[in-house]
Formats: sequence, C-alpha cells, structure tokens
Amino acid sequence: MIGKIFYKTLLLYFLSILFGCENSKTVKVPNLAAIQPPSIVYKPAFQGQTQAKPVITKTPLVISILSDKLERPWGLSLLPDGRFLISQKGGTMVILSKDGIIGKKISHISKVGPSGKGEILDVTIDPDFENNKMIYWAYTEFQDTRSLLAIAKGKLSTDENKIENITVIYRATNAYSGYLQYGSRFIFDKNGNLFVTMGDHSGFDTRMQAQYLNSSLGKILHITKFGEAVANGPFVNQINARPEIYAVGIRNAYGLAINPQTGDLWEAEFGPKGGDEINIIKPGKNYGWPVITYGTEYNGEKVGDGIAQKDGMEQPIYYWNPSISPGCIAFYNSSVIEEWKGNLFVGALSGSQVIRLIIKNDKIVGEEKLLADKGERFRDMAIGKDGAIYTVTDGGKLYRIGKK
Repeated sequence: MIGKIFYKTLLLYFLSILFGCENSKTVKVPNLAAIQPPSIVYKPAFQGQTQAKPVITKTPLVISILSDKLERPWGLSLLPDGRFLISQKGGTMVILSKDGIIGKKISHISKVGPSGKGEILDVTIDPDFENNKMIYWAYTEFQDTRSLLAIAKGKLSTDENKIENITVIYRATNAYSGYLQYGSRFIFDKNGNLFVTMGDHSGFDTRMQAQYLNSSLGKILHITKFGEAVANGPFVNQINARPEIYAVGIRNAYGLAINPQTGDLWEAEFGPKGGDEINIIKPGKNYGWPVITYGTEYNGEKVGDGIAQKDGMEQPIYYWNPSISPGCIAFYNSSVIEEWKGNLFVGALSGSQVIRLIIKNDKIVGEEKLLADKGERFRDMAIGKDGAIYTVTDGGKLYRIGKK
C-alpha cells in the first residue's frame, strides 16, 4: 500500500512540473520522507544519532505567506533595515519590503540565466553592508559543455536596481560535465572571511575528489573576501593540497550555520538515497564521503564497500534515512520564543517540512516537524530581529513563522 501511494503521489508531482503547475495551490509536493521506507538500515554509531524523540512546540504560532510571487528562489539574506534580499535561479535578485512586497528587481548580474545557461544560487551580504553595500553570490558558470561553481561580489547601486563592479573571486577546480550538486552555501565567520560549501558534482567520476586535496570538489572551503585562502589553513603543509580547503569528504551541503552559543560551524548535507547528515565541521577533518555513508545508491546498491563507519573519518551527529533533503539550516538565537532558543532549524526539500532539532551537549535530543501540511520544498531560511523564522520555497513563496 505504501509503495502504491508513493508512486502515485510522485507521478502526480512530476506531471505537475511537466505541465507547469508547480506553483498550483491544488498540487502538493509529496512528503517523501513520510512515505518512503529506509533505503538501508545501519546500526548507528551512538545512541540518538537518528530518530530523536518527537517534540511539540508549546508556544502558539502564526504561519503566514508574505509573498507567493517569487521565481525559483534559492538564497535569502536579511538586510539591516529588515527587508529581504532573495536570489532567483533564473539570473535575478529581488528586494522585498518587510511586508513581502517586491520593490526592486536586480538583473544582468552574471553570465547566468537563459543566455548564459547557468543559475544563481546562494546570496549573502557583507557584514559591513550598511557602509559598503557589498553583495556576494554563488552561480553556476559554464565553460563549453562543462560547468563549475563560482563566487562573485559587487556593490549594490544607489537606486538598488543593479550591482556594480562585479568581480569573480573564486572558481571551483575544475569544470566538469553534469549539472548537479554544486553546493554553494556560504556564510561569513567572525573575522569577515567566508566558509563555502562545494558539492561533488554528482558524477561517479567526480565523487572521489571529495577525498582529494588537490580538488575543491566535495569540500568546505575557507576564503577571504578576495577569494584567497585564509592563512594557516589545516592542509597548507600537505603536498599538492589546495590551501583554502577547511574540511573534506562532503557530498553536497546546502546547510551552513555558526552556532551562536559555541561558535562551532554546523553543516547539513544530502546523502545519496538516505543518509542525509548534520555535521559539526572541524578544521582538517574528513567527513567520509564517498567512503562511508548511511545511505545507498539511488538504485538501492551499496555505495562503495557499503560501510557507515571507518577509523579516521568523522561521524555525523545526526542523520536521516529515508531522506528529507536538507536545503538549509539556521540557529534560533532569539528570546521571543524562549523554548526555541539554541535550537537548529532545517528546511527540507523532498521532506517538505521545517524541522526543529533540540540540541544538548552537541547531540540531537528532540525533533519536531513543522509546516508538513504545506507541501512545500523549503530552500533557504533566516531568523529575523522580530524572532520570526523566514523561509523561501521552490514554489515561489516567502513564509513567516512567528509567535502568535
């Protein structure tokens, strides 16, 4: 019965995309994590590594849609005045008012969109944006039939209709065929440098580069605002290692956040079929892909030797099987909803929900599923100064989750 329901809902979903109905209110994205069985069952490395106890928020909430007019949004950044800067995959950015009204549209950003083939992915603003108006974004850059992830920056014009003096500060090594798993989530650290996620590019011929120090694929990078390696990186003394590499063994990370209570870098990444992970990223550590994973190939076969644990490789502090496809993460550090303070929120794509994780001593001790009835793919999120969670969806919406 579960199999029939799964394939029926999945068929309806893909038909809706085929005929242009992805944004229809009558067509819901199936909650794949709710109807799929696990792809494989491994013994967790420690108690509580998966399937934490269910919890429920006691604070009354109000869920509202501020906008339903976005076009394939990918990145969300809050401006100092409370407005929203949102990147759209087709090659534009928009600035929305606090109420969700689109006020500015920024186009002709890079060689992306219909003419340049690529797409804009993550976006963030400089920590000193109020003074320098600098914006940073990631995009897919095509070189003949191959592509790579690039990071660019530029200054928002006074009229906010364009970005000036655009400079590409970093390009992944190297360009490969294929159009999946670029990574691209990036955040500033306390010193004004950037942590960047680089995907493995999805190919069987590229995934092992997640273990190679001469390639930026499948890594967490640490670079300056100018795209240079941050000094004294963990691999600088190793032969042929790229000095910007901070951690290795990453499949495709769309979630990246610094825990405000500890200062640690947290990451969420896709497993293959199952095995989505939450990791605490430490410099110089190896997070295992594709040698270890709690998932399988999409056809059900084992990945590599079919192992989930190996000496010298880090374990995720939490994983999901079946997949929820973590699209983003954000720490809640506001006192507006006191019971949420210190919790990690995860936007799920195929799981079509916002997940609340309760943390104790760097372990996940509780999990709550929010907005699972909306049928949305939650792509990026941010916590506002008002203590509300703001999140954009592949269906073109901007949601607000706040205290009633």
